[in-house]
Amino acid sequence: MLEINKILFPVDFTENSAKILPYVLSVSDKYNSMIYLIHVVEDLAKWVLGINVPHTNLESCQKEASAWAEQAMDKICKEQLQSCPNFQRIIVSGDPAQEILKAIASEDIDLVIMGTHGRKGLDHVIFGSVAENVVKKSSVPVLTVNPYKLK
Repeated sequence: MLEINKILFPVDFTENSAKILPYVLSVSDKYNSMIYLIHVVEDLAKWVLGINVPHTNLESCQKEASAWAEQAMDKICKEQLQSCPNFQRIIVSGDPAQEILKAIASEDIDLVIMGTHGRKGLDHVIFGSVAENVVKKSSVPVLTVNPYKLK
């Protein structure tokens, strides 16, 4: 029988994450799984390459982004996961796709459930797609949900 003991749910704290959460909770309930919520605070240094930004300002901004992420994660856990006793939170800094892939390995994840955001054209070429990279490189199944198609 298929066992799904650990589900990784990448959250970006947008309305889209809230739309996908019921799917995560449903699968978790069915398999009595632990949910690992992960938020990746993007490394701001990659956006300022070649621009003269004082190191202390960049460090300060990164700390503020991490503190904001902690508060946003607290809010999700308190408001939307009250019915789910089995969850853990992970907040890291770096490249979102790479950090999600690292968490899959380090936490021995069985399934990833994540949203697609449907970037197209030049946006997709420049920024790529976190979901696309995770699907291509993940060692476990990835269930992608298009939040724009949900009722």
